[in-house]
Amino acid sequence: MGLVVQKFGGTSVADPERIREVADHVARTRRRGDDVVVVVSAMGKETDELLHLAAQVSKTRPGREMDMLITAGERKATALLCMALHDLGIHADSFTGSQAGFLTDTNHMNAKILEVRADRVRAAVEAGHVPVVGGAQGVSTAHDVTFLGRGGSDTTAVALAEALGGVCELYTDVSGVFTTDPRVVPVARRMAQISFDEMLEMCAAGCPKPAMRAVEFARTHGVKLHVRSAFTWEPGTWITDEEPDMEDAIVSGVVGDDSEAKVTITGVPDRPGVSAALFRALADADVNVDMIVQNVSEAGITDISFTVPADNLGESVAIVERVAGEIGAKGVTSDASIAKVSLVGAGMKTNPGVAATVFETLATNGINIEMISTSAIRISCVVAGEACDQAVAVLHRAFGLDAA
Repeated sequence: MGLVVQKFGGTSVADPERIREVADHVARTRRRGDDVVVVVSAMGKETDELLHLAAQVSKTRPGREMDMLITAGERKATALLCMALHDLGIHADSFTGSQAGFLTDTNHMNAKILEVRADRVRAAVEAGHVPVVGGAQGVSTAHDVTFLGRGGSDTTAVALAEALGGVCELYTDVSGVFTTDPRVVPVARRMAQISFDEMLEMCAAGCPKPAMRAVEFARTHGVKLHVRSAFTWEPGTWITDEEPDMEDAIVSGVVGDDSEAKVTITGVPDRPGVSAALFRALADADVNVDMIVQNVSEAGITDISFTVPADNLGESVAIVERVAGEIGAKGVTSDASIAKVSLVGAGMKTNPGVAATVFETLATNGINIEMISTSAIRISCVVAGEACDQAVAVLHRAFGLDAA
């Protein structure tokens, strides 16, 4: 007998029928002999609907009240799932984030977990009950309800697994982690296992599931993750700290991301402190800068290009134009029609020639590279947005990832 924390996303509990199916799966897990703790997200698109509702009634939308509003969706789902479990003869107890012991900082809309005091959840398990915890929420050190942000339910589940000493199953609308998006490349393969380092790189490159914060937490605390489908219940992908075998593929996955935009500041004086002034201004505005490329200085001036989330492009350009005037740069340009294509694989560390194959493959297919960024196990290239899917497909094939 072990303890399993099972997290179910919004699509998994989208309607009464889905909730009853989740309850049945939890019951079968109990009959197998395991203790179960459940974490649920809000039903379907309810979080989006609440955000839309807030926008209709308020221009200010104070963070404290937004957190109180958004977390109501998870509380609704926990109560409904507990009712479905009781109908199956399983005593289930619903818990809000604060009742489950999640203490957070005071940052509304994107709070960070400071501590998990899971005494009440542990006591419920010991009493033979199934605790059902609302995901992505807690209580701040100022005693206010807080929301952990998008993907926060994954983090809630991992944190409970660490606190209670169990494994964590993340149920979603896909059957695991694939070598690439199967909607783009139908012959993409589901991976049986992937390392934490590779998964983190794939998340950073744009892979939407699981949430990056959850993977980081799991790696730090040694929690094994199992990403599975809540629709087929088949085995999915294990994410662990185990490195791949020597005979495994050099590249594990290819990720395409068209959610970024490029900003270039031209004629930048090449002197100490200029880059610091530029990126400090962006950081102070909470703009997340991804790839950065600086050209070789000529005649004491250079160009700097970087990528930001497309949603932040307008704000970023305004900030950069202001800083450009302060530092004496010549101008600012932007491009919203780009995409980032990344290859991830632990085998890159010991296999030369991966970069050459990437560049040759893209060149052969007439795809121009605008920016390049690398780590020990990742290569990312910025290409034209309309070339994203083609680049993903040809690279997936070039490294032998297509299903046989």
